Amino acid sequence: MVPPPVDPALRDCDPPVGGKLSRERMLACALEIIDREGIEKMSMRRLARALGHDPMSLYRYAANKAALLDGVAETVLDELTVDPTDPDWPAQLRAVARQYRRLALTHPNVVPLLVTRPLATPLALRPRGTLRPLEATLALLTRAGFTTADALHIYRALFGLLNGHVLNELQELVDNPDETDDLLRLGLHRLPITEFPLLRSLATTLASYDGAAELERGLDILLNGLTATLTPTTTPTPTP
Repeated sequence: MVPPPVDPALRDCDPPVGGKLSRERMLACALEIIDREGIEKMSMRRLARALGHDPMSLYRYAANKAALLDGVAETVLDELTVDPTDPDWPAQLRAVARQYRRLALTHPNVVPLLVTRPLATPLALRPRGTLRPLEATLALLTRAGFTTADALHIYRALFGLLNGHVLNELQELVDNPDETDDLLRLGLHRLPITEFPLLRSLATTLASYDGAAELERGLDILLNGLTATLTPTTTPTPTP
């Protein structure tokens, strides 16, 4: 079948090398479109136009749009590395957290796929690529001497913090950027002072929000709390 003509305004992905399509190229193009236009603009037909291929050819690599979106999530999470042999588990978790934040800021439109989509899928049915950070983190923590149950608690606490942080950091904080007064910039002046005196008093703090610093503070609280309440039950496995 001859591929349909491609509208130059729609083809914003490089055509596959030699005209041949692959799963990797398809997912890379889907990620490019989502980065620019958002998940709601993604469709199999839209992606086919961008690649210069017939829509039916995409179904060889993704059974439907849901499978395509799962593949995009896997593509992004493939960039998240966890070193299970690191003897300093708090430092490794901190490094993972920083990576995760960078990925979220690089691909903000993909964050809903990373944060909310897995909740609708039983753990064992999720794409394997989305489970690898979990498996590697469990390996890191059990090598450090934690029980598998405690390792899972630590993972959940860490990614609960991370997901909440990136959702908060990516939301629009400024109501009117042309205003010089922080209360007006954030629109907090609309809140009755008798009902929200403390929130209004935080205008300057909210306006000076630093995502990186906020994450570090959250990690300090989390990791310090974990080390104070959870202790390894076995001798850490030595790194080969």
